[in-house]
Amino acid sequence: MKFKLDENFGARTQRLFQEAGHEVETVRDEGLQGASDSTLYEACRSEHRCLVSLDVDFADVFRFPPKPPPAGIVVVRPGRNASLTLLESLVKQALGAIERMHVDGQLWVVETGRIRIHQAEEGE
Repeated sequence: MKFKLDENFGARTQRLFQEAGHEVETVRDEGLQGASDSTLYEACRSEHRCLVSLDVDFADVFRFPPKPPPAGIVVVRPGRNASLTLLESLVKQALGAIERMHVDGQLWVVETGRIRIHQAEEGE
């Protein structure tokens, strides 16, 4: 699957996606850091990439509908003062779920021990 990591993720997270066999690009690699959320969303739509972000603004399904394209949106929610270990654990949790389910056309909010899924409905 094809992913784009928002600028709040680094090389360690990129490696986790690569090691899981995914094609992954980063906002930083593409020179999109500082771009508006709308610009990033549209880039993912045009490239058919699933956006992975810590930015909860992407959980607004009215502003950023998860219907394809893009190939889904994953918002990782580690909570306040989260450690790098917790963040990596949540990313691994999402990657494990991606092995079992498709994220296309869905918004996933990944929290410790659970993934909330919003699927675009017909006509949305």
